[in-house]
Amino acid sequence: MIETVWLDNPPVNAVNSGIIETLWNAFENVSPDVNVVVLRGKGERAFSAGADITGFVGGAAEGDRPAGIQPVADLIEAAPVPVVAAIHGYCLGGGLELALATDFRVADETAVFGFPEVSLGIIPSSGGTYRLVRLVGPGRAKELFLLGGRFDAATGLAAGLVTEVVGSGAALDRSLELARQLVELSPLAVSLTKQAIDVMPGASREAGILIERLAYAMLAQSEDAKARADDWSKS
Repeated sequence: MIETVWLDNPPVNAVNSGIIETLWNAFENVSPDVNVVVLRGKGERAFSAGADITGFVGGAAEGDRPAGIQPVADLIEAAPVPVVAAIHGYCLGGGLELALATDFRVADETAVFGFPEVSLGIIPSSGGTYRLVRLVGPGRAKELFLLGGRFDAATGLAAGLVTEVVGSGAALDRSLELARQLVELSPLAVSLTKQAIDVMPGASREAGILIERLAYAMLAQSEDAKARADDWSKS
Protein backbone atom coordinates (compact mmCIF):
# COMPACT_ATOMS: atom_id res chain seq x y z
CA MET A 1 0.00 0.00 0.00
CA ILE A 2 1.10 3.55 -0.74
CA GLU A 3 0.41 6.18 1.91
CA THR A 4 0.39 9.90 1.05
CA VAL A 5 1.37 12.32 3.83
CA TRP A 6 0.55 16.01 3.38
CA LEU A 7 2.42 19.09 4.52
CA ASP A 8 -0.62 21.30 5.02
CA ASN A 9 -0.19 24.86 6.29
CA PRO A 10 -1.32 27.33 3.62
CA PRO A 11 -0.25 29.31 1.77
CA VAL A 12 3.32 27.88 1.57
CA ASN A 13 3.26 24.97 4.05
CA ALA A 14 5.66 26.56 6.51
CA VAL A 15 6.56 23.87 9.02
CA ASN A 16 4.64 24.50 12.24
CA SER A 17 3.60 22.37 15.20
CA GLY A 18 0.63 21.04 13.19
CA ILE A 19 2.84 19.70 10.42
CA ILE A 20 5.27 18.30 12.98
CA GLU A 21 2.38 16.46 14.65
CA THR A 22 1.17 15.12 11.28
CA LEU A 23 4.64 13.76 10.54
CA TRP A 24 4.97 12.15 13.97
CA ASN A 25 1.61 10.45 13.55
CA ALA A 26 2.58 9.17 10.10
CA PHE A 27 6.12 7.98 10.80
CA GLU A 28 6.31 7.02 14.47
CA ASN A 29 4.54 3.72 13.85
CA VAL A 30 4.31 2.97 10.13
CA SER A 31 1.55 0.45 9.50
CA PRO A 32 2.70 -3.02 8.38
CA ASP A 33 0.31 -2.59 5.42
CA VAL A 34 2.28 0.42 4.12
CA ASN A 35 5.06 -0.30 1.59
CA VAL A 36 5.93 3.25 0.52
CA VAL A 37 5.18 6.75 1.81
CA VAL A 38 4.84 9.74 -0.53
CA LEU A 39 5.40 13.12 1.12
CA ARG A 40 3.98 16.18 -0.63
CA GLY A 41 2.94 19.77 -0.03
CA LYS A 42 -0.65 20.96 -0.14
CA GLY A 43 -1.64 23.56 -2.73
CA GLU A 44 0.11 24.92 -5.78
CA ARG A 45 2.78 27.20 -4.33
CA ALA A 46 5.15 25.07 -2.29
CA PHE A 47 6.34 21.77 -0.95
CA SER A 48 7.38 23.79 2.09
CA ALA A 49 8.93 27.25 2.26
CA GLY A 50 10.69 26.58 5.57
CA ALA A 51 10.04 26.72 9.29
CA ASP A 52 7.25 28.81 10.76
CA ILE A 53 8.98 29.99 13.93
CA THR A 54 5.74 31.42 15.30
CA GLY A 55 4.08 28.05 14.73
CA PHE A 56 6.03 26.23 17.46
CA VAL A 57 4.04 27.69 20.30
CA GLY A 58 4.52 25.82 23.57
CA GLY A 59 7.89 24.33 22.65
CA ALA A 60 6.84 20.68 22.55
CA ALA A 61 4.83 18.37 20.39
CA GLU A 62 1.92 16.36 21.75
CA GLY A 63 2.69 14.16 24.77
CA ASP A 64 6.36 13.33 25.23
CA ARG A 65 7.31 13.95 21.62
CA PRO A 66 10.12 16.49 21.14
CA ALA A 67 9.36 19.68 19.26
CA GLY A 68 11.16 20.96 16.19
CA ILE A 69 12.10 19.68 12.77
CA GLN A 70 15.22 17.63 13.53
CA PRO A 71 13.57 14.83 15.58
CA VAL A 72 10.85 14.29 13.00
CA ALA A 73 13.37 14.45 10.13
CA ASP A 74 15.32 11.71 11.90
CA LEU A 75 12.08 9.75 12.16
CA ILE A 76 11.43 10.09 8.42
CA GLU A 77 14.97 8.98 7.60
CA ALA A 78 14.62 5.95 9.90
CA ALA A 79 11.28 4.84 8.41
CA PRO A 80 11.31 1.11 7.64
CA VAL A 81 9.86 1.77 4.17
CA PRO A 82 11.03 4.04 1.34
CA VAL A 83 9.83 7.65 1.47
CA VAL A 84 9.42 9.63 -1.76
CA ALA A 85 9.18 13.44 -1.69
CA ALA A 86 7.08 14.95 -4.50
CA ILE A 87 8.46 18.49 -4.69
CA HIS A 88 6.90 21.48 -6.41
CA GLY A 89 7.27 25.21 -5.92
CA TYR A 90 9.27 26.45 -2.94
CA CYS A 91 11.37 23.95 -1.00
CA LEU A 92 13.45 26.06 1.36
CA GLY A 93 15.19 25.91 4.72
CA GLY A 94 13.46 23.57 7.14
CA GLY A 95 11.21 22.28 4.38
CA LEU A 96 14.25 21.28 2.35
CA GLU A 97 15.75 19.64 5.43
CA LEU A 98 12.63 17.46 5.65
CA ALA A 99 13.02 16.56 1.96
CA LEU A 100 16.65 15.59 2.54
CA ALA A 101 15.47 13.01 5.08
CA THR A 102 13.50 11.14 2.39
CA ASP A 103 14.91 8.40 0.16
CA PHE A 104 13.88 9.81 -3.23
CA ARG A 105 13.26 13.45 -4.18
CA VAL A 106 11.25 13.96 -7.37
CA ALA A 107 11.09 17.64 -8.33
CA ASP A 108 9.08 19.28 -11.04
CA GLU A 109 10.76 21.97 -13.09
CA THR A 110 9.05 24.75 -11.11
CA ALA A 111 10.79 23.78 -7.88
CA VAL A 112 12.91 26.42 -6.16
CA PHE A 113 15.41 25.23 -3.55
CA GLY A 114 17.54 27.11 -1.08
CA PHE A 115 19.23 27.20 2.31
CA PRO A 116 18.70 30.77 3.58
CA GLU A 117 20.10 30.09 7.04
CA VAL A 118 23.65 31.42 6.58
CA SER A 119 22.34 34.66 5.06
CA LEU A 120 20.33 35.05 8.29
CA GLY A 121 23.43 34.53 10.42
CA ILE A 122 22.63 30.95 11.42
CA ILE A 123 23.17 27.43 10.05
CA PRO A 124 20.78 24.64 9.04
CA SER A 125 20.07 22.94 12.35
CA SER A 126 17.68 20.09 11.61
CA GLY A 127 20.18 17.60 10.23
CA GLY A 128 20.45 19.37 6.89
CA THR A 129 24.19 19.99 7.07
CA TYR A 130 24.90 16.32 7.79
CA ARG A 131 22.49 15.00 5.17
CA LEU A 132 23.53 17.38 2.40
CA VAL A 133 27.22 16.55 2.84
CA ARG A 134 26.41 12.83 2.66
CA LEU A 135 24.41 13.39 -0.52
CA VAL A 136 26.58 15.78 -2.51
CA GLY A 137 29.99 15.89 -0.80
CA PRO A 138 31.69 18.68 1.18
CA GLY A 139 32.68 20.86 -1.79
CA ARG A 140 29.24 21.03 -3.38
CA ALA A 141 27.59 21.40 0.04
CA LYS A 142 29.71 24.49 0.74
CA GLU A 143 28.71 25.90 -2.65
CA LEU A 144 24.99 25.37 -2.02
CA PHE A 145 25.07 26.59 1.58
CA LEU A 146 27.38 29.57 1.14
CA LEU A 147 27.09 30.65 -2.50
CA GLY A 148 24.06 28.94 -3.97
CA GLY A 149 21.27 31.26 -2.88
CA ARG A 150 18.08 29.92 -4.41
CA PHE A 151 18.59 27.33 -7.13
CA ASP A 152 16.38 25.46 -9.56
CA ALA A 153 15.58 21.78 -9.96
CA ALA A 154 18.17 21.28 -12.70
CA THR A 155 20.91 22.58 -10.39
CA GLY A 156 19.65 20.31 -7.63
CA LEU A 157 19.76 17.34 -10.00
CA ALA A 158 23.29 18.15 -11.16
CA ALA A 159 24.42 18.41 -7.53
CA GLY A 160 22.88 15.08 -6.58
CA LEU A 161 20.34 16.61 -4.21
CA VAL A 162 17.39 15.75 -6.46
CA THR A 163 16.72 12.21 -7.70
CA GLU A 164 14.78 13.21 -10.81
CA VAL A 165 13.30 16.30 -12.50
CA VAL A 166 9.96 16.12 -14.30
CA GLY A 167 7.69 18.54 -16.11
CA SER A 168 5.58 21.14 -14.35
CA GLY A 169 2.82 19.52 -12.34
CA ALA A 170 4.14 15.99 -12.83
CA ALA A 171 6.05 15.43 -9.56
CA LEU A 172 3.22 13.66 -7.77
CA ASP A 173 2.38 11.36 -10.69
CA ARG A 174 6.02 10.40 -11.10
CA SER A 175 6.43 9.88 -7.35
CA LEU A 176 3.43 7.56 -7.31
CA GLU A 177 4.85 5.71 -10.33
CA LEU A 178 8.11 5.12 -8.45
CA ALA A 179 6.11 4.07 -5.40
CA ARG A 180 4.20 1.51 -7.43
CA GLN A 181 7.49 0.08 -8.70
CA LEU A 182 8.70 -0.28 -5.12
CA VAL A 183 5.46 -1.93 -4.04
CA GLU A 184 6.10 -4.71 -6.57
CA LEU A 185 9.35 -5.65 -4.82
CA SER A 186 9.74 -7.82 -1.74
CA PRO A 187 8.83 -5.58 1.23
CA LEU A 188 11.38 -7.20 3.51
CA ALA A 189 14.16 -6.98 0.91
CA VAL A 190 13.34 -3.32 0.26
CA SER A 191 13.32 -2.49 3.97
CA LEU A 192 16.60 -4.27 4.76
CA THR A 193 18.32 -2.87 1.66
CA LYS A 194 17.26 0.68 2.59
CA GLN A 195 18.48 0.23 6.16
CA ALA A 196 21.78 -1.30 5.04
CA ILE A 197 22.46 1.54 2.61
CA ASP A 198 21.69 4.14 5.29
CA VAL A 199 24.29 2.77 7.71
CA MET A 200 27.04 2.10 5.15
CA PRO A 201 28.59 5.61 5.08
CA GLY A 202 29.46 5.32 8.77
CA ALA A 203 30.49 1.68 8.72
CA SER A 204 33.94 0.19 8.30
CA ARG A 205 34.47 -2.17 5.37
CA GLU A 206 34.34 -5.14 7.72
CA ALA A 207 31.12 -3.97 9.38
CA GLY A 208 29.56 -3.18 6.02
CA ILE A 209 30.30 -6.64 4.63
CA LEU A 210 28.97 -8.25 7.82
CA ILE A 211 25.72 -6.25 7.61
CA GLU A 212 25.34 -7.31 3.98
CA ARG A 213 25.93 -11.00 4.76
CA LEU A 214 23.55 -11.03 7.72
CA ALA A 215 20.83 -9.32 5.69
CA TYR A 216 21.33 -11.79 2.85
CA ALA A 217 21.16 -14.77 5.20
CA MET A 218 17.95 -13.47 6.72
CA LEU A 219 16.32 -12.71 3.36
CA ALA A 220 17.37 -16.00 1.74
CA GLN A 221 15.34 -17.89 4.34
CA SER A 222 12.19 -15.80 3.87
CA GLU A 223 9.10 -17.27 2.25
CA ASP A 224 8.95 -14.31 -0.14
CA ALA A 225 12.48 -14.97 -1.44
CA LYS A 226 11.74 -18.67 -1.89
CA ALA A 227 8.51 -17.94 -3.78
CA ARG A 228 10.17 -15.37 -6.02
CA ALA A 229 13.05 -17.75 -6.76
CA ASP A 230 10.53 -20.40 -7.82
CA ASP A 231 8.73 -17.92 -10.07
CA TRP A 232 12.07 -16.85 -11.59
CA SER A 233 13.10 -20.43 -12.33
CA LYS A 234 9.78 -21.04 -14.10
CA SER A 235 9.95 -17.93 -16.27
